[in-house]
Amino acid sequence: MDGFQAYGAGKAGGAFDPLTFFRQPQTVVRILCWFFSIVILGCVANEGYTNRPEEVEEYCIFNRNQNACNYAISMGTLCFLCSAAFLALDVYFPQISGVKDRKKAVMADIGVSAFWCLVWFVGFCFLANQWQVSKEEDNPLKEGADAARAAIVFSFFSIFTWALQCLLGAHRFKLGADSVTYNQEYVDPNPQEPVETFPTEE
Repeated sequence: MDGFQAYGAGKAGGAFDPLTFFRQPQTVVRILCWFFSIVILGCVANEGYTNRPEEVEEYCIFNRNQNACNYAISMGTLCFLCSAAFLALDVYFPQISGVKDRKKAVMADIGVSAFWCLVWFVGFCFLANQWQVSKEEDNPLKEGADAARAAIVFSFFSIFTWALQCLLGAHRFKLGADSVTYNQEYVDPNPQEPVETFPTEE
């Protein structure tokens, strides 16, 4: 089986069309996931640590809980790398000729998207809770407050972008399964019968 129109892509070996690629819903959502991870990582890594005027050592802006900042930075970094890897897979996907390989790629996309949706849900709840209980005296100048709020907001947005990516993957999986079933069960309604030939008498 050549993988023609299987799992949301045409026959393998076709030319790559950047315009068509960037117009695909999964590509747009994937880029948003990648961008949101950069925002979260940048906000916490650059402005996520503050201290009191009389202190030298800096602490995490989220209730001085180092685990909150470590979580945001670690998950932001891993999410950035994961999004870039799957974006590269989306570029290569039409070149995959085997239907089974395409199926595995789509299933991996669904599983990873569901995982990151859960990760950012936990991250949003964790960061929002720690920000809510932060003490004003720990950051009297309110340094990094906007960055902290941005990290929380984009964590919230990431829940929905990854959930949407999971749904798009499930839709691709359903289309792929239906197309493969159709190709396996299709019967030509007007089969051509072989024409019998008779020897001619001379």
